[in-house]
Amino acid sequence: MRTALFALTAGGVQLAVRLADAVDGSTVIHIPERLRGNISEGYETVYFLRLADVMKTAFTRYDALVCIMATGIVVRMIAPYADSKLYDPAVLVFDEQGKHGISLLSGHIGGANELTRRLCAAVGADPVITTATDVTGVLAPDSIAAQLALRPVPKSGIQVINTALVEGRTASYFIDSDLPHAAFYEAHLRAEEIQPRLFCGVLPPVGEDEYHVIITRAEAVPEMSAMPPRTLYLTPRRLIAGVGCRAGVPEAKILRALTQACSMIGRSPSFIDAFASTEVKRDEAGLLAAVRTLGREIQFFPNEALAHMIDQYGLTESDFVRQTIGVGNVSEAAALCAAGKEGGRMALGKTGFGKVTVALLWEK
Repeated sequence: MRTALFALTAGGVQLAVRLADAVDGSTVIHIPERLRGNISEGYETVYFLRLADVMKTAFTRYDALVCIMATGIVVRMIAPYADSKLYDPAVLVFDEQGKHGISLLSGHIGGANELTRRLCAAVGADPVITTATDVTGVLAPDSIAAQLALRPVPKSGIQVINTALVEGRTASYFIDSDLPHAAFYEAHLRAEEIQPRLFCGVLPPVGEDEYHVIITRAEAVPEMSAMPPRTLYLTPRRLIAGVGCRAGVPEAKILRALTQACSMIGRSPSFIDAFASTEVKRDEAGLLAAVRTLGREIQFFPNEALAHMIDQYGLTESDFVRQTIGVGNVSEAAALCAAGKEGGRMALGKTGFGKVTVALLWEK
């Protein structure tokens, strides 16, 4: 997860540093130019003159925004850009003294509720979470979708199911037995004390007072005109692996790096749907062999495309890589290129494993 932290005062900067230390993934702290010198050089920092300018850029650049300031300021800043719970970043608000942390936007799918709980625990703050299902202690299907990197379809079904759960009704979960990793999803649901039913082929019709949540392949979801009532589908998001490597790295080392990277997000390399890298590596034997072994395809992108993503998302660059191939970030930039215009959420920012660098991204 790529996280942007914002502070407006010297006290806020101190809290931003504490929160940055508790965040998994890459962080960038944004503070006013007048506070230059209030933060250690060990933190990636952006200095700004106008909060509105950096907030606009950050809204589409990061997976999460953590704002240490008045809630009203944050609401006014993000209001023009909030679009959909399926795509908006997680937005959190903390008071300067770190007494309260508020999950403000994208609580379930964007992960704001979970991030709020985690950061509040790290700094001793009181988490403020107002989504109805969380308040009533009900596990919402879109929260499960966030945990398992599943895409809810249709969007309107989220509210239908969640409203029913808040009102005390129950939802039945079904898992397509032909779905790759069906056992993984089943185990996760059972760990949450949900008893899903496996199915193969046609599902039973939805009864008059029944609510169904169905985990299946995207191509198995019916058209809107044929969508059954009171039903929410959850379909796996593509996991894209961006890979950079030194020349001549053997297949075994690349496979080992991929295994380690995937284990860091609780998956195995079999979950990877596609690979991406720089066109400089188009003939890299070890990389091509690893992709073949996993039965996937790889896309190679030119420096111009990678540079565009580096600029658009403010990706951190390596001087060594830039001097070697012409751009300073391969793994993250290539993964974002492969995700296309919808973009994605970083499951694992660029991470080095010896001579191999891997970034993992869930396609939005």
